[in-house]
Amino acid sequence: MSSSDQRTFHSNFTLGQWRIFPSISHHFKFSKIACIFLIILAPSFALADAKVIGYMPTFSNLTATIDATDLTKLSHINIAFLNPDSNGALINNDTMLCMEGSATLANDLRYVVNKAHLAGVKVLVSIAGGVIPTCSGNWTTLLQSSNRENLVNNLIKYIDDFNMDGIDIDIEGELLTKIDNANNYTPFVESLSSKLKAREKLLSCATASYVGGMIPVSSIQYFDYVNIMSYDAIGPSWGTPGVEHSTYNQAVADVDLWKKRGLSQDKLVLGVPFYGYGFGTYAQNYTFKQIITQFGADATNKDLIGTACAGCNYITYNGAVTIKAKTRLALQNGAGVMIWELSQDAAATDSLLNAIDQEIKQVANSSAPSSSASSISTSSTVATSAPAKSSSGGSGGVGILDALLLMLCSIFLTKK
Repeated sequence: MSSSDQRTFHSNFTLGQWRIFPSISHHFKFSKIACIFLIILAPSFALADAKVIGYMPTFSNLTATIDATDLTKLSHINIAFLNPDSNGALINNDTMLCMEGSATLANDLRYVVNKAHLAGVKVLVSIAGGVIPTCSGNWTTLLQSSNRENLVNNLIKYIDDFNMDGIDIDIEGELLTKIDNANNYTPFVESLSSKLKAREKLLSCATASYVGGMIPVSSIQYFDYVNIMSYDAIGPSWGTPGVEHSTYNQAVADVDLWKKRGLSQDKLVLGVPFYGYGFGTYAQNYTFKQIITQFGADATNKDLIGTACAGCNYITYNGAVTIKAKTRLALQNGAGVMIWELSQDAAATDSLLNAIDQEIKQVANSSAPSSSASSISTSSTVATSAPAKSSSGGSGGVGILDALLLMLCSIFLTKK
């Protein structure tokens, strides 16, 4: 349940009269049956707010991507990627100064935002990216104290002009480390957060989980969501030959790492890949859509084509079984899942977005929530337990509202 939903609940709940929502308050008094009903539904209330955040890159035909996406299965879209020029400017007369896309990109962005909003989906713009384009200004210079305010103001104006709901920061790797070592990352995040919160807008980020590629702990407090990029353990030019690029065990380790770094459940979002890498005689890069097209529907429930070994021919990716297991892991320990990226998904019954949605509904419909989320299973098989309860709130557990309902029921049931 979002903060606005909670405010609505509290404004509609009259403790002295033992009433719940006005629409049903005239039909029955708050009773033992109502208490039991609310206790049973408490985990479902939380799961209804599970985050499903999908990236949509501007270089993959934005309008075609959103038209092919079932928006009822998403909560947020991150448009990727926006970069400033050397002066910190972003746009001039509807022309993006450093954002790859069509000649009508500004209109494409408006189309995406309008269509998403009609479906109740929030839209953020993601800045920087894993590979900074040559048209971009120098981020290390742009984020220095003398230039920072200019860039922040330009970013705020950009999302205001396009009616977007926030900003996602995707500064990665060596660039991230360089900016942080100059003590310019967290001050940038803090400044951006302050202006966004004043507008009731969101701030999120993407982060890796290796030393030199992680956002600093000092910045976590300013983000609404932290998207953990739990993939790319191996790729065309990096990693140990013979391993997979995004296993379930890797997701477990990354979630555990970020919990230990102080990332709370309500901010933790687990990233999953809709793509794979090929080695040996296979092509280097595959979308999930290409894998299904080339290798058939049987590939849906696999993570490998071939055998993963040094010098072997294989493709490593995530099929529906692993995506569902990771979704359940994310609901047990975080706020939801993040997807890179939506244009790579297969259609219809082979869709990984559909698999995520199915798992969220399966967890929500579970009648026996687990009472223990303090430890994370390290099994590489599909998790079978329902989402655990958590006092920290967020999706997948019993949060503040649920705890209040339980407390009120306890008081009422003991009241003579």
